[in-house]
Amino acid sequence: MASCDPLNILIVEDEVLLAAELGYLIGEVGCIEVGHAMTSQEAVALARKLRPDLALVDVHLGDGPTGIDVARCIARDCGGVALFMTANVRRLPDDFAGACGVIGKPYSEHGVKMALVYLDACLRDGRAPGLPPAGLQLAPLWAELWGVHDMPRSA
Repeated sequence: MASCDPLNILIVEDEVLLAAELGYLIGEVGCIEVGHAMTSQEAVALARKLRPDLALVDVHLGDGPTGIDVARCIARDCGGVALFMTANVRRLPDDFAGACGVIGKPYSEHGVKMALVYLDACLRDGRAPGLPPAGLQLAPLWAELWGVHDMPRSA
C-alpha cells in the first residue's frame, strides 16, 4: 500500500443502517469502503476477493456470533487487519482473534473517525502516533507491535 493511497475498508455488519453510517464515516476521513457483508460467508468471500487493508467487524452477524471467526480468517488468510465494532466486547477472546482492537457499541461518529485516522497512521507507519483515541481499545499484541506503552486498562 503506497503512502498516498487511502485505506480500503470492508464493513462486516448485519444492521443495514449501521453499515450505511460506517460507510459515510469511512468516506468522511478519506478512506474507501470496498464492500459490505452481512454474514460470515459473505465477509470471508469478500475479504479473499478484495483484500481490504482494514475490516470493521461486528461479532454478531446475520448467521450468528461468527464475527470472531471472520476476524481470524482475515488475519490468517487475507493479509488484512480486522477491528471489532461490537456491543459484545467481553465476548472477545484474549488474543482478540488476531484483530487489532475493538470499538464498543454504542460509539460516536467522532470516536469512529478518530479511530480510523489513528489506525490509518498505525498501518501506514508501522507504529502508533501516540496513545489510542478514546473509545478504541487496542489488542495487546498490536499495541506492542505499534509501540504503544502505558495503555489504559479497560474495565
